[in-house]
Amino acid sequence: MRFQGAKNVVRVAALGDIHFKLDSKGHFRELFERVLQEADVLLLCGDITHFGLTEEALLFIEEAARVLREIPVLGVLGNHDFESGNEAAIHRMLSESGIAMFDGNSQKIYGIGFTGVKGFGGGFGARALQPWGESAIKNFVQEVAAETQRLASGLSKLEPGPKIVMMHYSPIVGTISGEPAEVFPFLGSSALEEPLNRFQATAVFHGHAHSGSFAGKTGANIPVYNVSIDVLKHHFPDRLPFFVLQVPVES
Repeated sequence: MRFQGAKNVVRVAALGDIHFKLDSKGHFRELFERVLQEADVLLLCGDITHFGLTEEALLFIEEAARVLREIPVLGVLGNHDFESGNEAAIHRMLSESGIAMFDGNSQKIYGIGFTGVKGFGGGFGARALQPWGESAIKNFVQEVAAETQRLASGLSKLEPGPKIVMMHYSPIVGTISGEPAEVFPFLGSSALEEPLNRFQATAVFHGHAHSGSFAGKTGANIPVYNVSIDVLKHHFPDRLPFFVLQVPVES
């Protein structure tokens, strides 16, 4: 691994929704080469594969081989990675390739504490889904409660200093603005916001909302970035679709 950033600053690159398919070979090579020039750490915010196939994961690993050798790469799974029931195998393959996969665990790299979860839906604020009625509804709400608990657990293990969180689903409504209102409950949950505020995260990255907005803030003024590739292409039309945040750290 090599670190080429400025003294006391770590350049954290992030992107989500790669959706690597069986015919995607070569499509992301230039992007990864540019990441190596501009970043010290890379975050993958879910939907690494398109149909959740192990063959897609293998091809992605081959495409990303150089970046995996040269800088730390961290990731979470997204809903597409679950599509074919191979999520455990995909998680294992990505981990064995050198990607630090997160599901409520935490890690410190270059003075920054990192944690992440997939997250889940459920909606936002007073209109969020509540655990009442049929078992299917209660199970849905329980899923986001479990993801929120994993997120809180990961944040609680981080030492004082910068804390970066990655997830697939959004913790705020601000970064899904632009999507049809009908699908808001399936793009994230405000339950995920509470531990971010309580443990004072430095910044949060997510994907999933392909037609959402690039940036927003939690109620505690923590910046949240929607780094879905489609959003980045729209917001930064003159550059390759990844976002770099410069994070100050102690020497």
